Amino acid sequence: MVQATKHFYETSLNPQWFLVDAAGQVAGRLASRITHLLSGKHLATYTPNVTPPVFVVVINASKLRFTGGKKETKFYYRHSGRPGGLKRKTLSERLKQDPSRLFFDMVSQMLPKNKLRSRKLSHLKVFTSEKHPYQAQKLEQLSF
Repeated sequence: MVQATKHFYETSLNPQWFLVDAAGQVAGRLASRITHLLSGKHLATYTPNVTPPVFVVVINASKLRFTGGKKETKFYYRHSGRPGGLKRKTLSERLKQDPSRLFFDMVSQMLPKNKLRSRKLSHLKVFTSEKHPYQAQKLEQLSF
């Protein structure tokens, strides 16, 4: 009897590789569509407790578009745990600092908070420019 573990499931199927160009796309809508892909909900064999063999490569993350006045009014908070250790950054500051990390965090926060989250996030590759090291895979171009 073969158990349906991560290793068996991922090696038994051919992985799908998708390429998404983020230039000019609305960030939140794109992140929710990528979350849908990483969860495997587009597959007929969708199972909530299994990570599908789907990989998503996002290019041009620095050219994302944000609607409304979010660049100046949306804040990200973190706390050091010490008294007076609350730090705050605007969306535009985080976008200047590292756009790929910002988009990765957006997708991460949209995935379910469970043990499969980190495994699904390992299938997401985000790049700020058009260059990426995944030309050898058969990337299927997606346009949303």
